[in-house]
Amino acid sequence: MLAACAAALAEQVAPGQLLTLALSGGVDSVTLLHLLHRIAPAAGYDLAAIHVNHDLSENAPQWAEFCANLCQAQGIPLTIERVVVERASPDGLEAAARRARHAAFARANGDFIVLGHHRGDQAETLLFNLLRGTGLAGSAAMAPRQRRLLRPLLAVSRAAIEAYAREHGLGWIDDESNRNTAFSRNFLRHEILEPLQRRFPAAEKNLAAATGRFSEALTLLDDLARIDLADQLDFPLAVETLAGLSEPRARNALRYLLARRGVGIPSEARLIEALRQLLAAGHDRHPQLHFGEWNIVRRRGKIDLEPVR
Repeated sequence: MLAACAAALAEQVAPGQLLTLALSGGVDSVTLLHLLHRIAPAAGYDLAAIHVNHDLSENAPQWAEFCANLCQAQGIPLTIERVVVERASPDGLEAAARRARHAAFARANGDFIVLGHHRGDQAETLLFNLLRGTGLAGSAAMAPRQRRLLRPLLAVSRAAIEAYAREHGLGWIDDESNRNTAFSRNFLRHEILEPLQRRFPAAEKNLAAATGRFSEALTLLDDLARIDLADQLDFPLAVETLAGLSEPRARNALRYLLARRGVGIPSEARLIEALRQLLAAGHDRHPQLHFGEWNIVRRRGKIDLEPVR
């Protein structure tokens, strides 16, 4: 199963392209590194790795050293990038670490960044997003391919990954913070998904499969948004375009435009309220709504997107 996933990934990559693996040192990324290194000669791609040091554990230097030794033994170039995580971030340490990590990935060399997320991660992300109140985009969870990001192991269980690692005598490190259920994702993994899996053995598989169906539905809604928007596929957008649609279709069109710009939507409730304010405001009012690093504003009959200053 793992070899088939890696081979399928290789089919998406042209000979001579550079794959950069996000190497944490955990069993998922160590196993994926081993797989990619085995098939690289036949597939014709180049392989490198990046290790992101969040500096959140006293063991972080040892993890970086482990990754350096592992890559050196296999002749794989490794970049170690130390990032600064906003420890007092209003949306939590987990989210802040993820932002810092993905910023490092964005700076990394390579045609693609390969991540070791597996089926359990996918099920966990679905539950996490549903509990946060996200819409269909959040329910679609993680995509196998998202711009430069590739996730070839999304259909593979953690048990299968560990079995492969033991079979091939691979060593890996365990991040002690992964057992800390004060973090939301760890709580979902250990306190919810693991008991759920014991009661319903197909729970993880079925939850992960559901994300694929949500993704298909999201694709259809994107098609509908393009039909409703006609030739207005970016901001600024005429208010009358959204006003002429039913509320669900107007909300879908706004979601689509925000997603095209890479604007994160905190929740479906937030999107509903944004649409209400944008359409209900009088001609002399200029509502402005804050979405992450952007403001959505209505001005002179147009809805536009402006960076937060």
